[in-house]
Amino acid sequence: MSLGDEREASGGYGGTGQTRTRLPDTDPDAYGTPRRTPRSSPRSLVTVVGVVVLLLAAIAFANRGGDDADKTDSTGNKPETAATAPSGEKPVESKTGEIPTGYPQSEQGAQSAATNYGIALGSADMFDAGKRRAIVNTVYPSDVAATQMPAFDQVYSKESFLEKIGLTKDGTAPSGQTFISRVIPVGTKVTAFNHGTATVALWYTSLFGLSGEASKNPVTESWYTTTYELKWVDGDWKVTDSTQSDGPVPVGRDQRASTAEDMTKAVEEYGGFTYAR
Repeated sequence: MSLGDEREASGGYGGTGQTRTRLPDTDPDAYGTPRRTPRSSPRSLVTVVGVVVLLLAAIAFANRGGDDADKTDSTGNKPETAATAPSGEKPVESKTGEIPTGYPQSEQGAQSAATNYGIALGSADMFDAGKRRAIVNTVYPSDVAATQMPAFDQVYSKESFLEKIGLTKDGTAPSGQTFISRVIPVGTKVTAFNHGTATVALWYTSLFGLSGEASKNPVTESWYTTTYELKWVDGDWKVTDSTQSDGPVPVGRDQRASTAEDMTKAVEEYGGFTYAR
């Protein structure tokens, strides 16, 4: 049974009955014998050709000079910024525990809140009872948090579920292994907004699994889009509901999987960010 199944059985992510979260399937050979690099294949040829084309395009772009970015159109105005470009607004400076809070009451603020809340909800801290309560009480309004906390506790503390993903009954990794659950945002978009509510879709990739030589659930990568319903409560954005769907999923490259030691070292040494639009 996947985490998504567990969450559905317990009333959904956040207890609303609408959210469905699935964790990536495991690959028992990811930390075993490394894959042999194919001698040649159509896919490899396409990759090489693609790299050459990108290189030629980069050279052509560089030869154009550095003034294009400042050019204006016939009306004297600069081209409009793309919808997915950063806003230039500074990230929030306040935190509640380890979670950034205090977002502006704007579309940009709602996107920033959804992104940082999504990171917290997808983190390994959700498997620790004390940290889970702190996250839920920060991300959700107090009334929603109070009613949905039992559902979260039921999902994340169920021994059969923890055993399936390789964790001990208290939600920790076995000796010699490191539990990894991390959300890496790619982008956001606002699908609805008014003064007090917002709907924000977050596209992201996630890492999930146990790194360690004895791991039977090695760290895998998955792609999802989670749509968050947000409400302006007591001077900040809060999550009231969320739904998840798979993808969009990019085509994977022929890259050799890292060793368990390298994966553990990377996760321990590379910290996250506070995201803002």
